Amino acid sequence: MNISKIIDNVPDYKVFLTVDELNESTLRLQSKYPDIVKVFEAGKSRENHSILCLKIGSGSKNAFCFACPHPNEPIGAMTLEYLSWALAEDDEFRESTGYTWYIIKCVDPDGTKLNEKWFKGPFTIYNYMKDYFRPGSEQQVEWTFPIDYKNLHFNEPMPETKAIMGVIEKTRPEFMYSLHNGGLCGAYWYITHEYEDIYDELRETALKNGVALQLGEPESPACIEFSDAIYKMSGISEDYDYLEKYSGKNPEKSCYGGTSSSDYALRFNDCVSLMTELPYFSDDRIADSSITNITRRQSIEDKLKNTVEHYRGLDRELSKVRKYIAPDNPFTLLVEQIISEIDSSVEAQKKWSDDPKFERPAKSSEVFDNDLVSKFYNSLSTSLCARACQQELDKLKKEGCKDDEALCLLEEVYEVLSDNLKNECEYLENKLNYKVVPIRDLVRIQIECGLIVARRRQKKEY
Repeated sequence: MNISKIIDNVPDYKVFLTVDELNESTLRLQSKYPDIVKVFEAGKSRENHSILCLKIGSGSKNAFCFACPHPNEPIGAMTLEYLSWALAEDDEFRESTGYTWYIIKCVDPDGTKLNEKWFKGPFTIYNYMKDYFRPGSEQQVEWTFPIDYKNLHFNEPMPETKAIMGVIEKTRPEFMYSLHNGGLCGAYWYITHEYEDIYDELRETALKNGVALQLGEPESPACIEFSDAIYKMSGISEDYDYLEKYSGKNPEKSCYGGTSSSDYALRFNDCVSLMTELPYFSDDRIADSSITNITRRQSIEDKLKNTVEHYRGLDRELSKVRKYIAPDNPFTLLVEQIISEIDSSVEAQKKWSDDPKFERPAKSSEVFDNDLVSKFYNSLSTSLCARACQQELDKLKKEGCKDDEALCLLEEVYEVLSDNLKNECEYLENKLNYKVVPIRDLVRIQIECGLIVARRRQKKEY
């Protein structure tokens, strides 16, 4: 497998493709290479959008790749856009992989369409945030797979999740690539199997493309680290066990969805799953291992204090307009979930960080993560609340609503939240020393990492 040739040919993408553009490209690929490429409908979304799946090649083993399981993460869609064409056009490359490839470029078309306003740039923190959308846990494709674990029982997968389940059950892939990305972070990976012999290769894919490694805090306290910036791919059971140990409530009460795609795929053919998490905005301080003058525990406590203050403020604003926000408004679901869990979440993290190992001096990367990175992600919730108010205002005005109280309150809260978002983004712009990572480099990293793990899976040595 000549990986370097494939990496070198990645185009210099300037924008992200929309759902319609991805689908048009998929159908054009089938039309151009009908003997190699087949397209079938894996399912339909809740809003009846087709979820198209490509079948490319005829290898003896199956690989399954899908993008946008979180709809604010389109890097993977561009990765699969390029991979699908490379596989179809290059006979030698396709055959050398040894796989039949199943590819879904966008598995959550409904949610992805709610992000498309920022897909064409310019790529600034504010432009990204003001048109950002992410659903609540119970509507996230990645986290609504069936699970029965201790007292947690979930068997209500969404139509989009069922589409992935159907492909997994039909193809029983040996390798699966769920394409994700962060916003402001370094590069890091999740993988189901411990392949120590390729960890350096994975890290090098990011470094040679100018993306720092994620050496701050783990994404979740429940994460299990295999090596620097490389974590064990988890399902909901790890989060459940963490909550059971550290929270003061029944864990199933805080688990809003089901388990992950990788957890579900492990039921079939001992599937090796990979995620390559990458940023839109990269600040090298996320990889700075120099020692600071505060403890890691204090750094975490400072983050928790700021987070509580932020969500208390959002709660106060939402309390003014909650009765005017329709149950089907998608924008507040995740925020309301965070608000409802904030107290137990903070207490759990305090207990988790009460271990003596947190008394050591914090690394600069950890302080940076707990301070500016945390504030970046908190601000996304400000945007979600503002968009919720805007949706209700637009709906009421379209209906010719004469309820002055509803219109005035929604307008007032929208203006407050919009101003807060601008101020929060201005603060981040002043405090961060970030670069916007070129889409081409992000695609190169994800493509190379996927091919490294797919090739390693062929060895069947764990």
